[in-house]
Amino acid sequence: MSAVLEEAPVTERTAHSGGATSATLDLALFEARRLLTRIPMLLAFAAYVAWIVWRTPKFEDGFPALQNADRATQSGPLLVGLAVMLCANHAVLRSQRHDTERHFGVLVLTPGRRTAAHVLSVVPAVLLVAVGVAGQFGWEALRPGAVGTGSVAELLVGPLLVLLFGAVGVLLARLIPSGFAVPMAIVLFFFLFFAGAVPTGTGERGTRWLAPVVGEMSSGAIPSDLMDRPAAWHALYLLGLGLTVGLLAVVAGGGRGWALKGAVAAALALAVTGGVAQTSGLPAKTVVARAAATNNPEKQQTCVNRDGSTYCSFPEWQPRTATWASVVRHVQSLAGGRAHTQPVLVRQRIYATDGLYSDGAIDPSANPYQVTVGTGWGGNRVPEFSAAVSSVLVAGSEKATGGMCDGRMVTAMWLALSWQPDPMRSLRDVRLDDSVTGSAIVLSPTDPLQMTAGQTDVVRELLAKPQQSVAAKVKAHWAELTAPKVTSARVAELLGVAAPKEADKCD
Repeated sequence: MSAVLEEAPVTERTAHSGGATSATLDLALFEARRLLTRIPMLLAFAAYVAWIVWRTPKFEDGFPALQNADRATQSGPLLVGLAVMLCANHAVLRSQRHDTERHFGVLVLTPGRRTAAHVLSVVPAVLLVAVGVAGQFGWEALRPGAVGTGSVAELLVGPLLVLLFGAVGVLLARLIPSGFAVPMAIVLFFFLFFAGAVPTGTGERGTRWLAPVVGEMSSGAIPSDLMDRPAAWHALYLLGLGLTVGLLAVVAGGGRGWALKGAVAAALALAVTGGVAQTSGLPAKTVVARAAATNNPEKQQTCVNRDGSTYCSFPEWQPRTATWASVVRHVQSLAGGRAHTQPVLVRQRIYATDGLYSDGAIDPSANPYQVTVGTGWGGNRVPEFSAAVSSVLVAGSEKATGGMCDGRMVTAMWLALSWQPDPMRSLRDVRLDDSVTGSAIVLSPTDPLQMTAGQTDVVRELLAKPQQSVAAKVKAHWAELTAPKVTSARVAELLGVAAPKEADKCD
């Protein structure tokens, strides 16, 4: 009987040794459930969801370019990734804290397999972040005002960050079995990549792409085929890095065998390949295409005719031409003289020479009745474009609006703002200092305009009057209201409001 009792455990272990893979997966599922229900994880996911709900409706004023919306999904998962790193590290160290490590020697799972289970336990968190990324991007893509094309590689960055951080948490637990390792790693991470301790190069490429998330300096959008971000290589780099760290954690945990060593070598090869490729220089054909889009956009654009005017845009922005035409129609309905029916050419123009790495100024056009429109829309962009249309109708060209420091500015601003749902708010939005009093710079797709304090007072009084009564006077006196050097005092007199206290004088 004693012999049977002595041999029973050996028989049981032998029976289970063949199911080591199944046992590893069972442990991974168990650890995943515990990981996802930890307080830091619950708080991180709650903050992540709140971040999506708070940010997405406001992104690009509800008119997103999807080649920007995909990158907007990358910063939110950072918080989840840090929480996964902390909780995965804490889970690996559980046996040390509870002094149960010595009991694992009688189990089927070796230390290496238990480490592999902890690495696999972060996969459900990765998948949940992938769902969040898909939801955030899908929200933007389904908007009526959405244009452009997103990148799957850009969308993979968020989930891959969580995988990488989770693997780092497990590796640190095997190399430095201390609860202080992860907090110190988090501090080091922010110091290296956000405090600028590590130089990340200049320009669009270079070593800046070794950072987990690579943002851009520009807040605008350019056609997706001109961006040429090495997003696919960066995703491969993050995947290879995450797999390398995870497999090294298994090795540090006691994993052995040629298959494991080969997997480490293959994962490292992926990371190195992606890392080297993403830091290479910008292709020459991209440089040429960007210069052409900046200097000769008409060669890459499609034009449509609406209400007698022509609207030319890059192909991805074609759906917005109807919205631009609505603004032109509103402004012209209030104008008088020839401007009431004057055909205009609305051309989309961009500064794409440096890609998204920096913004550049767009020079005003000297072509008669040509109006520039950018790639952004919604919010402040609407009154800015409206002001551009009205000033061209008044002055004749964008180039001529640069010297419009007289009463014509009053006429142009009333045309631009009076049809808006909230004219006073639009007046505030179109001015650089968000004011409705005093002098200010008026924003425009090209060179800005200037309003004196006196002109601002006259415009404010006109916006307070019934639109139709002012419109009748504008049409009746259109020739004089748009004559060069007409004073703001004379414009105020013709439109029936108090004259400004100061003469027209722009800086």
